[in-house]
Amino acid sequence: MWSLNFIIMETATLVAIFISGLLVSFTGYALYTAFGQPSQQLRDPFEEHGD
Repeated sequence: MWSLNFIIMETATLVAIFISGLLVSFTGYALYTAFGQPSQQLRDPFEEHGD
């Protein structure tokens, strides 16, 4: 039988998992914004100002 103590994690472990999840989510969103479908709407100021 499962023990309740096995299911409950320490606070530090939960905080580490939460922060890691935020970091992975933010990185994934940034990559999607830079290279995914929304990147078509971004403008390139260097290309607009061509010499």
